[in-house]
Amino acid sequence: MRKQILVAAAMTVFASPAGSAGTARQWQPPAGAAQIPLWPAGLAIAEPEITGPETVKTGGAIAGRPVTSIANVARPTMTIYPAKGRNTGAAVMVYPGGGYQILAIDLEGTEVCDWLTAKGITCVVVKYRVPQTWWPKDGGPQRAPKIQMALQDAERAMALLRQRAKRLRIDPHKIGVLGFSAGGHLVTAISNATARHYDSVDAADRESARPDFAVALYPGHLWQGERSGQGMELYPFDRISSSAPPTFIAQAQDDPTDDVRNSIAYFLALRTAKVPVEMHIYAKGGHAFGLRPTAAPITRWPALVEKWLRTIGMI
Repeated sequence: MRKQILVAAAMTVFASPAGSAGTARQWQPPAGAAQIPLWPAGLAIAEPEITGPETVKTGGAIAGRPVTSIANVARPTMTIYPAKGRNTGAAVMVYPGGGYQILAIDLEGTEVCDWLTAKGITCVVVKYRVPQTWWPKDGGPQRAPKIQMALQDAERAMALLRQRAKRLRIDPHKIGVLGFSAGGHLVTAISNATARHYDSVDAADRESARPDFAVALYPGHLWQGERSGQGMELYPFDRISSSAPPTFIAQAQDDPTDDVRNSIAYFLALRTAKVPVEMHIYAKGGHAFGLRPTAAPITRWPALVEKWLRTIGMI
C-alpha cells in the first residue's frame, strides 16, 4: 500500500544568510550544478524531526580533510552534475550517509560526483529529509518509521530524473543508485520497493522509480542480529524483491558502526532471490571512508565499481 505524502500543514522553506565560522545555512552546490526541488512548492509534505533551520557545518576530518554535513533538511532537493567529456549515457543517483540524522554532503555526496562525471557519467546528489528516528526511545528493536521520508524523496528524485533523461542526455535504462551507511540502506530500500511510497503528484510519477543498478557501501539498518550477535536475518522491514537490480556491495570487516553482517546478510538475501550481486569485504577500513584515498585498500573501491559497471553493460 502506498503511503500518503500530504499532511495537515505546509512546510517552511528556510533561507538564511551565512552564520558563524564553520556554520552556514542552506547548502548550495557549486557553479555548473543545478539544484532542483523534489516536491512542488505548495505541496505539504511529512516533516522531519527538525530542531531549527537547515544548517551546514564543517568539522572533523577524514583522510586529512574536513567533512561538511547538512542538518535539518525540511525541503529536499536533487542536484545534477553533468557528465564531462564523453557522455556514456549512464547516470548515478547518490545518497549521502549520516544515520538518517544528517547528510555527509561532500564526503559521501559531491565528491562522488567529482569521480563519476570525470568518467562520463551524470551524477545526481539527493538531499533527502533528515532527521528521522529509526531507534525507539524505549530501547526496543529497530523499526522503520511509518512514513519513510528518505525513501519517498529517493523515489521522487528517480521519477524526476527519468522525466528529464532526454534533455540531460541520459539513457533512462541506465540510471543507478549509490549510497553510504544510511544512504546505503536507502539504496536497498528503493532497489526492493514494489510500489511507490507516496501518492502520485504529477506526470513525473508515471516514470519508474526502480534503479537499473545499485551500489551499497557499508550499509546499515539491515542485519536483525545486531543486538544478539546471532543469525543472518534481515529486519522485517527490509523486504527483498526478485526484481531488484544488479547490486554491488563493499564494506570493511572492522566497521565499528554498522557490523559487516549488514552487508553479508543482504548479499545472502539477494542471492536467494536470484538477484545478480557482487560483494567485496575488506579486513580493514572502518566506517565512513567515502572515496578519499588512503593507505587502506578499501578506498580503491571506485575502480572495482567502474569494472563492474562495464561488466553489467552500463558504461
